[in-house]
Amino acid sequence: MTSMKSGGAAAYEVRNVVVVGPGGSGKTTVIETLLNTVGATTRVGRVEDGTTVMDFEDVEKRLQYSINLAVASVDVTDPALVGDHGTVRLTLLDSPGNPDFVGELRAGLRGCDAALFVISATDGIDGATRRVWNEASDVGTPRAIVVTDVDEENTDFDATMEELKAAFGSGVHALYLPYQAKDPKTAAIISVVRGKVMRGFGPNATFEEIPDELADHVEEIRGALIEDVITEAGNEELMERYLEGEAFNYESLSDDLTTATTRAQFFPVLPMVATTGLGVKQLLRVICTGFPTPADHGLLKAYTPQGAERATITHSADGPLIGQIIKTTTDPFVGRVSVVRLFSGVLKADQTVHISGHAAGFAGRSADDSRHQDHDEVEKIGALARPIGGTQTPVEEARAGEIVTVARLSRAETGDTISDPSDPAVVMTWDMPVPLYPTAIKAAKQADEGKLMQALQRLQAEDPSMCVEVHPVTTQLLMWTMGEQHFMVMQERLRTRGNVEIETMPVLVPLKETLAGRSEVTGRHVKQSGGHGQYAVAELRFAPLPQGSGFEFVDSVVGGAVPKNYIPSVEKGIVAQMAKGISGFPMVDIQATLYHGKAHSVDSSDAAFQMAGSLGLQEAAKKSGITILEPIDQVEIVCDDEFVGGVMSDLSSRRGRLKGSEPAREGQTKITADVPAFELIRYATVLRSLTRGTGTFTREYVSHDAAPSHLTEKLVEGV
Repeated sequence: MTSMKSGGAAAYEVRNVVVVGPGGSGKTTVIETLLNTVGATTRVGRVEDGTTVMDFEDVEKRLQYSINLAVASVDVTDPALVGDHGTVRLTLLDSPGNPDFVGELRAGLRGCDAALFVISATDGIDGATRRVWNEASDVGTPRAIVVTDVDEENTDFDATMEELKAAFGSGVHALYLPYQAKDPKTAAIISVVRGKVMRGFGPNATFEEIPDELADHVEEIRGALIEDVITEAGNEELMERYLEGEAFNYESLSDDLTTATTRAQFFPVLPMVATTGLGVKQLLRVICTGFPTPADHGLLKAYTPQGAERATITHSADGPLIGQIIKTTTDPFVGRVSVVRLFSGVLKADQTVHISGHAAGFAGRSADDSRHQDHDEVEKIGALARPIGGTQTPVEEARAGEIVTVARLSRAETGDTISDPSDPAVVMTWDMPVPLYPTAIKAAKQADEGKLMQALQRLQAEDPSMCVEVHPVTTQLLMWTMGEQHFMVMQERLRTRGNVEIETMPVLVPLKETLAGRSEVTGRHVKQSGGHGQYAVAELRFAPLPQGSGFEFVDSVVGGAVPKNYIPSVEKGIVAQMAKGISGFPMVDIQATLYHGKAHSVDSSDAAFQMAGSLGLQEAAKKSGITILEPIDQVEIVCDDEFVGGVMSDLSSRRGRLKGSEPAREGQTKITADVPAFELIRYATVLRSLTRGTGTFTREYVSHDAAPSHLTEKLVEGV
């Protein structure tokens, strides 16, 4: 990569790395240690004490885990860490481990050029981490793995490596091995490539021979590592030299290591003990010299706001200004703050920019898919800054590849594209997770209803994994989130940022009703109270129709018993009553046949025959009874094979009708079923529990079916 200059500053190269892994694996602590090692902080914060740089929001300190995508941008200048690169501008993105906040993780994957997976040697790999690995694989993100807690008792690094290979494939290789890590006095690192025990780092490092009892084991690991690096790098000359028995050191393999890692087929593994610093500098060296630059890691397609393809983005400061907002937050002092990843060009403080959000306008996405309204704005941005957690360091400009915060983009939303007003562009958003956990809410104080809607709009602009709707049938205000913890955080932000308290209510499903059987009735509306009266008699037959048939009106009147001009009135009255229903739910799928009636030459009217039709339907419901219909959704569930039996059993207990199953990706199965929507209200958390975080599902309305009579009261009351 050609080094980039920022104003008059020294040349630098960029590395953007998202740190991912299960909750409790030590992601935030790893980042704290890395920041302290490069001199960005004076101490290593502790999650337990609420003193970490990256978990700076009050709710994170209270929960003691990350809920936000936090960003830290630092310059690394130590030659032992950056090699010949001079200065590396390293940006670390700390992603939450809780699956409720997968939206933050996906934003981090868009902003990064490589991912660092943090796995605890004591806890191993959970299903949610395998799912994240697959997501990173799907978008071609280069990956490395750091194994923490290797100093704990009853841990076995070799066993952890076997688990990693089983979960992530044969491309996983250890670059370093822990040596006597459980004793801080003797702990060291084995450099697999060098085949030596390494104490210290950089110019002061010392190397020792590997003990005889480990020599063969290390040599076996070393051979497999070197062969895979050369193979994945595609270096035929080096492979030939290797097969001829030539020995290699780290420096001779560094370029091929970077190439193999960049191709996302080779995944280096490093051990680390954050509390003692063991392996920390080795990890930094790999990040700074082995991870890809923005120019190395693929190119994004860009479009015009009208949907026409533009030239490919080349990650050059000399190109047109194109960046994307990967996160939006609200600061109580400076207002809305946007985290922007620059793909091309140069962005300067106080610059006027074009803001585009057109995910729904082209490239095969609908507005419903994106939950992101198309819009175009021109705004003057405020200050630019490089963040370290909640601390902002102002800068005058940022260049292609960098991640910075931008103040005062009041109309910009997460996923929007920033470009030059004279040459506007759009970059497609990443795949936003679909929130499937509904909660019915209202303002605790009636006077706060307007304030609540404004606060919800701001939250939705910040977090695309949350959406809000007023249900068109039940009229409830629903907040859709990824799960219970996500909702709790949204509720907290409404209170602290929007200054509004909310109450929750049972979620209602949109019920319908139909007639339970056939009947023959008379709709009679006769009133005489002096002067002009009301007179209408409609004799009707009612019958239920097959599902989805709608309403059918049959005119069988003969002999003019009901004047022709009043026959449509009877139909109109029935339709009006169907809309109101008998039990308060819309009535569907019935046939009404008007076969006889009576009229009065003076007192009959359109209104009177409408009332007769309405009363006729009410009488038919009394005679035949009604059937409550509940919405049915088609559900597609993807989970690991080992959980298929449990998921299917649970679906059956939820009155689901299994339609089939088929293989998904390797080791996973897709299950299709029709399930009552009532049973899916809290299914997001249930499925996560059933599948240990590996299960995902989608849902789509297909029909309304008759609800069991013993559940009618429960359906009406909601969950």
